[in-house]
Amino acid sequence: MTNNHPISIFSGRSNPALARSIARAYGQELGSVEIKNFSDGEIYVHYEESIRGRDVFLIQSTQPHGDNWLELFLLIDAAKRASAGRITAVMPYFGYARQERKDQPRVSIAAKLMANILTTSGVDRVLTMDLHASQIQGFFDVPVDHLYGSAIFTDYFKKQNLDNLVVVAPDVGSVKMARSYAKRLGAELAIIDKRRPTQNVAEVMNIIGEVEGRNVLIIDDMIDTAGTLTNAANALKEAGALKILAAGTHPLLSGPAYDRIENSALTSLLVTDTIPLARSSEKIKVVSVAEIFADAIRRIYTDESVSTLFLS
Repeated sequence: MTNNHPISIFSGRSNPALARSIARAYGQELGSVEIKNFSDGEIYVHYEESIRGRDVFLIQSTQPHGDNWLELFLLIDAAKRASAGRITAVMPYFGYARQERKDQPRVSIAAKLMANILTTSGVDRVLTMDLHASQIQGFFDVPVDHLYGSAIFTDYFKKQNLDNLVVVAPDVGSVKMARSYAKRLGAELAIIDKRRPTQNVAEVMNIIGEVEGRNVLIIDDMIDTAGTLTNAANALKEAGALKILAAGTHPLLSGPAYDRIENSALTSLLVTDTIPLARSSEKIKVVSVAEIFADAIRRIYTDESVSTLFLS
């Protein structure tokens, strides 16, 4: 099916390198938009070309700081006021996804709030990858296309020809994802049973499964301070694991993350470019999500099914 409305792809400032790669993979250049800050920090957005009636795709990851969110809201609002035909927020990383439920009194369900503001801003569709909790899709009153990093990671690790492999879930919440990887890679499954005494602090308790004398692959959707990941890697090493590999879609890598990774028992960490790295590391390798996002944009634009990309 051919869409009668031309397509325009624009980028915010949170991850311009990935945006350029997505546009290049799609086969066109990024549209021209001026984004700047006034002296007091206030953000200004101006499309420098007509987008009237166009199918507009706005690429913006929303990792901290909060200006990345505000910038996206303003891009959406400006596109709506410029009479764009349809507006899709392409969010390789959806920030605040960890706050998706009320797990104690008097806390915000921030993921729901962000979904509400996106919709109010005028977005018609959201395209994202590896939400921390899949149920966040239900927070939206507009369609959400949810892509999975497993499509990229499993291809990569299959080519490594890893023998005697065990896929490890670093916590109970990651079991479903780890089980999917284990099935695709023909590997066994192990689980780290941990207790988290405070936020961003993880304590490894028990390893459920056999890892001694095995190569292991730790799977997670995001890596923030890397405490969970490196504690798991060190515990697996003490339990007799051989190579300790890890993969995480979103490399937030805040605070002491880089030092923890470099000083841990990890052999290597594979991440995607949904969030730009703050610095390089010999242990960290990056694979790009540009092709899968470009493919999804192409399917959305031509009103084709995106479901074949939903590899969970």
